[in-house]
Amino acid sequence: MRFLIVSVFFLMLASPVLAMSPEGCGAGECRDCHSMNLQEASALLGQAVDRVVAVDFSEVPGLWVVETEKGGRKFPLYIDFSKQYLVAGNIVRLTDNQNITQNRLVDLNRVDTKAIPTGDALLLGRKEAKRKVIVFTDPECPYCRKLHDEMKDVVARDPDTAFLIKMFPLKMHPKAHDIAKTILCTRSIEHLNDAFAGKAVPPPLCNTDAVEKSLADGEAVGVRSTPTIILPDGRVIPGFKKADDILRLVGSPLAPPPEEE
Repeated sequence: MRFLIVSVFFLMLASPVLAMSPEGCGAGECRDCHSMNLQEASALLGQAVDRVVAVDFSEVPGLWVVETEKGGRKFPLYIDFSKQYLVAGNIVRLTDNQNITQNRLVDLNRVDTKAIPTGDALLLGRKEAKRKVIVFTDPECPYCRKLHDEMKDVVARDPDTAFLIKMFPLKMHPKAHDIAKTILCTRSIEHLNDAFAGKAVPPPLCNTDAVEKSLADGEAVGVRSTPTIILPDGRVIPGFKKADDILRLVGSPLAPPPEEE
């Protein structure tokens, strides 16, 4: 990570358009004398991307952020003002350690939560909660177990946040599919709690393709791993998060302020 930051730093030092000279931008805003449109960005990137979606100034001085699409996914890339250098990697803001590249990646790939079927989802929290978070989970996934505990903490602290839990058993967990099937047959969150607690879960007693449908629902919105959190605004957040972070992500008024570094 630090190598990438240092690389950007030296890139900016080396770029002639950033020099403090009469011919450059030393006397004013660099934005005033540099421009790039979609066609130019497309020509620079060529076949590296399927298409260029948008071009804007990055918050990093001397760089454009170019929103691109490849294989149905959108990605941010960075091009310097000299149009000679491409930065494809994580850029981290040192003041708060925010990964601005990853944040933009999440923003670019929001999904329509209304298009995700939740009739088979288990409810954790109040049905009347204002904020519903969709979570794809695997009953044998250790990080899913950790997240489940944090989710319980969230609903205890904020009754207006609830979770709709969908099954997404991974092939790497051989027992997960049958456990997920039992959970969907019985619609019992207690069976999921038992699975996460390491307790025995009875074999499925119904014949259903609900697990396959739930897997397809997740794959349709880009879920590839567990746990995956889908926020009410459509942002897809893979991986484990603590309760405080979840409360901040959903915009809960009960979220604690960010920790100072």
